[in-house]
Amino acid sequence: MRKKAVLALEDGRTFGGLSFGAEGEAFGETVFNTSMTGYQEILTDPSYKGQLVCMTYPLIGNYGVNPEDAESARPFVEGFIVKEASRVRSNWRSTEDLGAYLARYGVVGIEGVDTRALTKHLREEGAKKGVISTKDFDAASLVRKAKASPGLEGRDLIKEVTCKEAWDWNTEGRFRVVAIDSGIKHNILRSLAARGCRVRVVPATATKEDVLAWKPDGLFLSNGPGDPSALPYIVKTVKGLVGSGLPVFGICLGHQILGQVFGGKTFKLKFGHHGGNQPVIDVRSKAVNITAQNHGFAVDVDSIPDKDLVQTHVNLNDRTCEGMEHTKLPVFSVQYHPEAAPGPHDAAHHFDHFIELMEKRKK
Repeated sequence: MRKKAVLALEDGRTFGGLSFGAEGEAFGETVFNTSMTGYQEILTDPSYKGQLVCMTYPLIGNYGVNPEDAESARPFVEGFIVKEASRVRSNWRSTEDLGAYLARYGVVGIEGVDTRALTKHLREEGAKKGVISTKDFDAASLVRKAKASPGLEGRDLIKEVTCKEAWDWNTEGRFRVVAIDSGIKHNILRSLAARGCRVRVVPATATKEDVLAWKPDGLFLSNGPGDPSALPYIVKTVKGLVGSGLPVFGICLGHQILGQVFGGKTFKLKFGHHGGNQPVIDVRSKAVNITAQNHGFAVDVDSIPDKDLVQTHVNLNDRTCEGMEHTKLPVFSVQYHPEAAPGPHDAAHHFDHFIELMEKRKK
């Protein structure tokens, strides 16, 4: 029989439920994800470091977990919130049930939560610091703990998810690509390798000299957690590389880093974009892609003094910047995830554009 658990938010709202996964207490910014499937990929996305993730789809865990679907070495979410955690897993690829998987990695989970009410509350009031507890059930005590916990603003969480030293994803390929790891997903690496890239992954603390020593044909800037404005060391490194003529492609946090490289600022979104169904329009072609997204901050495109860095994509829900490209340098970025995992593959063509830029430079 599963034990009692409670989710409490900093604004005093509480939700009762049952424990599944690890026991204890987990703190983080509480956000919701609208994907219907792909919970294992979400759990192992390093961009969720520092967050409690609520799934809006009501039944989670019905196909179990398996080693092949992990997007990193382990789960990075601080806690997991669902309406119903399936006790039955039906999938020939499954090697473990979701609850056991969470417990093995120390991730606290809560089921039985009214996730519709929670999502509505976060939509109206914004993302909130929260705590999931399986040992303290006093509402006032938990709210105090939630208020006292660290939020995401001003926090550098990259050093908690980046690799410790450089490593090779693969050893063959026409193009040599250095990927700065701020919390990179495996499907990004797969997408690059599938297009003929030999990818070396380097820590987020890598310097300009570290990158150039490998004689790359292109530079990739990965996704990652936390506040992009708290990463001046990455901005400094990238700023030293963009003027060299090296093709640069940034995704999510990488997009936010590039915005700062060209003098812009970032800001925190009310409740972020998390899920596999975000509509984005290309302002040049007017084509609309349905995209996978996971970010709580955005680039203030109007704050960028370099007018050669132009906005290329816009979110159709809130009109925030979703893509940029430089008119004179081989540099571009998108705020969303063209590699998906989980999500639609509408935007995979951005990897092809990166290849085109590297081909052009090789000629």
